[in-house]
Amino acid sequence: VQLVESGGGLVQPGGSLRLSCAASGFTFSSYAMGWFLQAPGKEREFVAHISVSGRNTVYRDSVKDRFTISRDNAKNTVYLQMNSLKPEDTALYYCAAKAGDSRHYQYIWGYDYWGQGTQVTVSS
Repeated sequence: VQLVESGGGLVQPGGSLRLSCAASGFTFSSYAMGWFLQAPGKEREFVAHISVSGRNTVYRDSVKDRFTISRDNAKNTVYLQMNSLKPEDTALYYCAAKAGDSRHYQYIWGYDYWGQGTQVTVSS
């Protein structure tokens, strides 16, 4: 099983990034997917979730209307489009996979597999 994030980098405030997470080694189309962030010295926190079907999405309040999670089952990939980035969005971003849909999507323990993370730095 592998989850490989990419697309992070340094961006100015107000800029955009699109994170990608390529999955392999499991049946991606049967898994719900999530994105989490971890800022230096802080715990890992929920950012966004997309259901198995892709029809349902959930976001933390601070990213609503700025971030969009999506999935492409043909490419076994989940995305996080990040717009209007702020310095407080700076963190290591992780994707995670959960077999089936669950109401526990906000919790780290609710996921089965994790990627290694991609760094997002928002600074002028």
